[in-house]
Amino acid sequence: MRLLPLAAVAATAALLVSGCATADKAQTCAEATRAVTQTIKDIGATVNDPEAMRQKLKDGAAKLDDIAAKAADTSLKEALQGLSDRLGKLDVRDAESAAQAAERVATDGARYLKQVSDACI
Repeated sequence: MRLLPLAAVAATAALLVSGCATADKAQTCAEATRAVTQTIKDIGATVNDPEAMRQKLKDGAAKLDDIAAKAADTSLKEALQGLSDRLGKLDVRDAESAAQAAERVATDGARYLKQVSDACI
């Protein structure tokens, strides 16, 4: 008789743990999608201000790294780190390089946003 309640408790605990894992992934996916989208938008808005763009690139990379560190899903982590690495490699010196960087961020951002989306399905 005692085994039945213990088995029920164990099954309930397993369901709760798997539910939490799913909820955590959904939350991380939502946060990742917002961060990638906001980073692309913020960088695009600074196309006429190379100094501000350099800061937005740095801030965006840091935010993506933070989310990647929390992500349990390997594909999601790799997508976030990939975009973060791309942002870190952009060299913005003047208006021309800022325009090129903004274009690059838009292109790369869209590609990595798809990877984030695919990882979250």
